[in-house]
Amino acid sequence: MKHQEFFCSKNKLAWISSLAFLYGGSFSNWVKAQDIDLPRIDIVGREENALSKIPGTVDVINQKMMEELQPQSLQDVLKTIPGVNVRGDEGGLGSIPNIGIRGLNPSRSSKVLLLEDGAPIQPSLFISNASYYSPPVERIGGIEVLKGASGLKYGPSNIGGVVNYLSKTPSQGFKLTGKVGNYGYRLAEIEAGGRSSTNGAIGGINLIQAESNGYQGNGFKMYDILMKGGIEIAQNQWLSLKYTHYDNNINTSYVGLRPTQYANRMMDNPAPNDRFINQRNAVDLNHSIEINADTKINTLLYWSKLSRDYWRQSILKRTQDATVFKPCNVGTECLVGRNREFQMLGLDSRISHAYKAFGIANEAELGIRLHTESQINQLSNSKTVAYSGRISYHEENKANSLAMYAQNRFLLTEDFAVIPGVRVESYNQTRSNVITDKIGSAKNIETVPQIGATWQLIPQAQVYGSIYKGFAPAQLATAIDDKGVDQQLAPERSTNMELGLRGRSGAFSYDSAVFSMDFSNQIVNQSLAAGISKANGGKSLHQGAELALAYTLGYGWGINGNATYIPVAKFVGTSSLGRDGNRIPYTPKLTSNLGISYEKNGFNTLVSLNYVSAQFADSANTAIENTIGTLGEIPAFTTVNWSANYAINKDWKVFGVINNVFDKRYISSRSPDGIFAGAPLNFQAGMSYQFN
Repeated sequence: MKHQEFFCSKNKLAWISSLAFLYGGSFSNWVKAQDIDLPRIDIVGREENALSKIPGTVDVINQKMMEELQPQSLQDVLKTIPGVNVRGDEGGLGSIPNIGIRGLNPSRSSKVLLLEDGAPIQPSLFISNASYYSPPVERIGGIEVLKGASGLKYGPSNIGGVVNYLSKTPSQGFKLTGKVGNYGYRLAEIEAGGRSSTNGAIGGINLIQAESNGYQGNGFKMYDILMKGGIEIAQNQWLSLKYTHYDNNINTSYVGLRPTQYANRMMDNPAPNDRFINQRNAVDLNHSIEINADTKINTLLYWSKLSRDYWRQSILKRTQDATVFKPCNVGTECLVGRNREFQMLGLDSRISHAYKAFGIANEAELGIRLHTESQINQLSNSKTVAYSGRISYHEENKANSLAMYAQNRFLLTEDFAVIPGVRVESYNQTRSNVITDKIGSAKNIETVPQIGATWQLIPQAQVYGSIYKGFAPAQLATAIDDKGVDQQLAPERSTNMELGLRGRSGAFSYDSAVFSMDFSNQIVNQSLAAGISKANGGKSLHQGAELALAYTLGYGWGINGNATYIPVAKFVGTSSLGRDGNRIPYTPKLTSNLGISYEKNGFNTLVSLNYVSAQFADSANTAIENTIGTLGEIPAFTTVNWSANYAINKDWKVFGVINNVFDKRYISSRSPDGIFAGAPLNFQAGMSYQFN
């Protein structure tokens, strides 16, 4: 499958400039708008007491907090959330996310459901949910992270939790932002937005161009476009439309450093001819109607198309000192393109209704989702580094699902609520080899129950808890073999429990929880030189605790911290993937964060510390590093970041961040094939100006 870039670089720049000028001119006839929330599906909700209604751990990061952090990627923000473990960056400043929650393996974020404004952003949910895309952090205005029973409304693959990125409605007027940094980092961003003075319509555009040489020679060039608007089509009835285009070309690879290269602090790309070319287009259409004060309906129609061409040079051998590649341009095939194209279409509609019954107050929510997706999966073999060649493998795969859920919040007293719910997911998968005409299919129905409760002990303290069933489907390549035979593999299932206490008293806030995830059939990612494979790993058990604290000290000073301790993350019983008692790979026992902030007269600064304890890279828990660096313990590490922001006036702001202030040398991963070093000391600085 040959990948064609959206534009060439020069044409892109010209097109972006023209489009920004067009929007800037058109908005000159619009009036400045008040903040209006366009319709979207939230996982927490916008009501003042929305968080207190959820019987699970919830973290909400708003735009002010993100600006204070000055993150390079969304993964930098997620690192600060308790229970979240982010594996090291593969390239493109977080463009390929590896996110794990509560000790689940973070490889390709396959154990976490990723959404943007309520719409799934993983390339598919039932064919291959490995993540190859993450929105640029600059156009995201907030993040919701939900761990616990309420996640069943959004499934599948939400055992660890649900992450929902909230896109910004572009700033009113016209805003320019620029950033520069070391390793050739440059970013330009244009925002334009406004509101019609005649019909109440609001809309805007956000354009981003970024590039870097990369700290490991793994540079990238990225373009992102967001167009977003909405209109009140009738009283209490809104319609909104969002279009995004994303284009990224990353000089990254599955191949990491070998032990000698890592020890010598090699800064060159160990696989210079490998390339990850990614393009995504998506459309979301949201409709919301408030029938009355007690009844609301939200409907989301979503579509996305993602192409991912991953060209990797064939390996002749691996040694302690280097990776030896098959030479190109000598008449033999040397480069393999693992090229895939995904399309996804879905309709998600949900109704919420508050009512009185049985002498108590109730809040019911019902939902239905129709979803279909497809994948074109090809292998292309090339004799040169032209990134095109002979197609040697070709599959066209499909999956469809129908999901329904219902839950009811029984407010038994003013302070105590019980929330039972159930989700039923019916799905089928079809694998079709175009070359051999082998076709196979698999069908499953899964019922996912839950019950949760919240109890407001006193105004400053709430107890919450839940018991729920976790579910993730076996992905298509595992469920059906390449000959079309249904492998009769059960989905990943777990019994999950959580008990927590949260609250606020004056300047002090806190949230703590203990949790358990007991898997009857966990699917464990394995690291292979050729990529990632999945297999049923049998029983496993995860148990741990989270704690988050924050305190406003006064005089502009504040302190916050959190820690996640997971003493148990082990296989139960011996299977082909791990022995009884062995620890699940990439599950550190302890992760923690500490932040100290200061804010006064338009200036704020934050010093943040992130600690990750030692981890194993494989299910055998190999402690001693092997010759080629793919196995061995990953030692604990601590990094420190420092960010600052200053508003010169209401329109002009300057900001900057230094990451890994002490230039700590550490291993972030040994997966998929070799040592991936953590980012060394790096910095970014920039400014923005708002034209009104």
